Amino acid sequence: MSRSEFHQQHAERATAEARRLLEHREIVGPRWLAWVATELYQLKPPEFAAMVRRELARLNEA
Repeated sequence: MSRSEFHQQHAERATAEARRLLEHREIVGPRWLAWVATELYQLKPPEFAAMVRRELARLNEA
């Protein structure tokens, strides 16, 4: 599977996961960054984790 195909297949899921992580910011409080790092570390495959990380950054800037 090419990188483009992987991205197309998982883009919606990556956005949903990034939104879920952002929604927990107020719940987790000041430990949110450490919590997010742990959550991202557990995502597989690493390419998907990178997609979520990029989407998280994009949504956080908006």
